[in-house]
Amino acid sequence: MTLLSASVDAAPIGRLRLSDLPRLARRHPLVLAGGGLLVLLIVLALAAPLYAGDPVNMDPFKRLQPPSAEMWFGSDNLGRDVFARTIFGARISLMVGLTSAACAALAGLLIGVVAGYSRSFDNFVMRVMDGLMSIPTILLAIALISLTGPGFGILIVAIAIPETPAVARLVRSVVLGVRERPYVEAALCGGARLPKVLWRHILPSTIPALMVQGATVCASAILTEAGLSFLGVGVPPEIPSWGNMISSSRIYLSIAPMTVFAPGICLAVTVLAVNLLGDGLRDMFDPRAKRRR
Repeated sequence: MTLLSASVDAAPIGRLRLSDLPRLARRHPLVLAGGGLLVLLIVLALAAPLYAGDPVNMDPFKRLQPPSAEMWFGSDNLGRDVFARTIFGARISLMVGLTSAACAALAGLLIGVVAGYSRSFDNFVMRVMDGLMSIPTILLAIALISLTGPGFGILIVAIAIPETPAVARLVRSVVLGVRERPYVEAALCGGARLPKVLWRHILPSTIPALMVQGATVCASAILTEAGLSFLGVGVPPEIPSWGNMISSSRIYLSIAPMTVFAPGICLAVTVLAVNLLGDGLRDMFDPRAKRRR
């Protein structure tokens, strides 16, 4: 069984029922752990205005205060609440990570299907993808942002473009294997049109691999956004982001360590949750990978 064929133990995603969840949790605990932690982080980020306080309010008289009942994580060098900024910063990281992963997955799916099914475009498209993959992700993102100027939208595009080639190559490899299957040839011989064959027979086969790769892209996008914000080319400094929080507070590490530890730990936990989810999905769709470890 390959990554493309889910085991009987793992019911197809679209057919899961509530009664299947306990069995799914027992057989695939990484999916439960990673998915549950990620959902919790998303809920906390969305509900931030209800409990986190004001992330931009500055009080010079409360600069670099230690953690207290009023400010759970203390305050930064401008007197802003570190807890509020950390919680609101989760919105940026999660939104950038999930949106960039979705854009890269959609673009990679389209390119991979075209390259895998059309022999005339395959060589040209894959050489372009190879060229993009040869450039480090963060350098390509910095170049794109430098050309257009900083902004939330361009940040997502700048992260999604370097991540697209890996998705496209994976989808292409799946399509190359599926298009030779007897049921695909039978559908074509039976008079089915190519768009219908792609939609009903080839695209569904790419979903498991696409979900696993999407989790990897999401984790990479979150780290890339933090790195770009740390370097000052990500989101604007006035918007709370884990990367620019660490950047602006690193010189105060010895005085107020929570200003660096709070966003750093949250960043690590978020990436861990996404990676656990990706590993769990891989084990679900390819049980042999779990046995080989």
